[in-house]
Amino acid sequence: MVSRTLSASLTRSLRTVSRNSRRPLRTFATATNLSPITQTTTLSNGLTVATESHSHAQTATVGVWIDAGSRAETDVTNGTAHFLEHMAFKGTGRRSQHALELEVEDIGAHLNAYTSREQTVYYAKSFKKDVPKTVDIISDILQNSKLDAPAIERERDVILREQQEVDKQLEEVVFDHLHSVAFQGQPLGRTILGPKANILSIKRDDLSNYIKTNYTADRMVLVGTGAVDHQELVSLAEKHFSSLPVSPNPIPLGRLSHPKTEFIGSEVRVRNDELPTAHIAIAVEGVGWSSPDYFPMLVMQSIFGNWDRSLGSSSLLSSRLSHIISSNNLANSFMSFSTSYSDTGLWGIYLVSENLMNLDDLTHFTLREWTRMSIAPTEVEVERAKSQLKASMLLGLDGTTAIAEDIGRQLVTSGRRMTPKQIEFAIDAVTPAEIQRVAQKYLWDKDVALAAVGSIDGLLDYSRIRTDMSSMVY
Repeated sequence: MVSRTLSASLTRSLRTVSRNSRRPLRTFATATNLSPITQTTTLSNGLTVATESHSHAQTATVGVWIDAGSRAETDVTNGTAHFLEHMAFKGTGRRSQHALELEVEDIGAHLNAYTSREQTVYYAKSFKKDVPKTVDIISDILQNSKLDAPAIERERDVILREQQEVDKQLEEVVFDHLHSVAFQGQPLGRTILGPKANILSIKRDDLSNYIKTNYTADRMVLVGTGAVDHQELVSLAEKHFSSLPVSPNPIPLGRLSHPKTEFIGSEVRVRNDELPTAHIAIAVEGVGWSSPDYFPMLVMQSIFGNWDRSLGSSSLLSSRLSHIISSNNLANSFMSFSTSYSDTGLWGIYLVSENLMNLDDLTHFTLREWTRMSIAPTEVEVERAKSQLKASMLLGLDGTTAIAEDIGRQLVTSGRRMTPKQIEFAIDAVTPAEIQRVAQKYLWDKDVALAAVGSIDGLLDYSRIRTDMSSMVY
């Protein structure tokens, strides 16, 4: 088997990639005083090719980022994108499953894929000399998957087992519930794997129709990083992807292609007293990838940060919330988050506590700290959060695969790639006044979405929590 490498995983979001199908090649380079640069070329059919070459690299990551995930489904077809991701490795018109696996192993490559709410990604990591082969393989599985009925039936069981494993991960369960209430009745509210009934009923026609509708050239970005040559990858793209269809109404890169999503203040509670802990996620509506408030919201999220008492470092952490929670034994851990999609997002916190008698204090002091951001964020905590955020984002660009992820996501969601230096400048520009402004805009007296699972009898009712968003005076 390909060392899964052929496995599925979950990540964040993408947005539409589009170009007019008859435009000539156009090449751009995003340059700063730092090298390397990101070069992009748009083919005549609308496919975007983007590269970042590293002269010292011996390996390369090449992949296709597609503006299509579970958000492109309906209630009836929910789960199709993820199902299709599994089927991509089950053989094509040119390669049987066994031949595909042997071919990947023979060149020592790693082939992988994942599906999220707004994207599907197929990518491979290989030696420099094998880049043409990996491009050929990726194009083959994207355009020529056989989707045999016996393979579809076998894969149902695999996906059902995957769903059972996900259901055991309470963090995943809580965040799926959070999406379901924050965006209820809308595509973003659905899960990525889909309900069990859909997994059991998805047919070949559903998979084939999804490909025809969403796997179009103008919605794809072919990315290469590391030991790649831009013109060579453009030539390979013209050779292997020139026959891709084009959307009936292509939209330029980074332009909104989804109907506007409405955030709904609401809650879901799944009480299970057999669990020893309470798992609680509270969120307000966040921002999309291209929002001018994207970086201020990230910095504000970084101010709260993450904490886990098992690490034993609460006295060394900068977050005031971590000191409040740890000194009063209010929770086992917490994780702040700022999740973005093309047109909206979720900004909030995920709390885990076995102190079941003080869940009201836990939520009260958490929201009290949120309120403080609207009144008096300090310069020290803002500067510290900016340094931590820069370290997290820039150190995360370590390796060709991480860089390919960054390029693919940015090009699809915004139509351009911000360089690491530009990201650093954007974070440095955030001031305490900016934090106060976005806190007043997104946190103060705003509706919240709440999802809670476990021993949650002591959790305040929704109206009390909603009142805390506006009535506290710090």
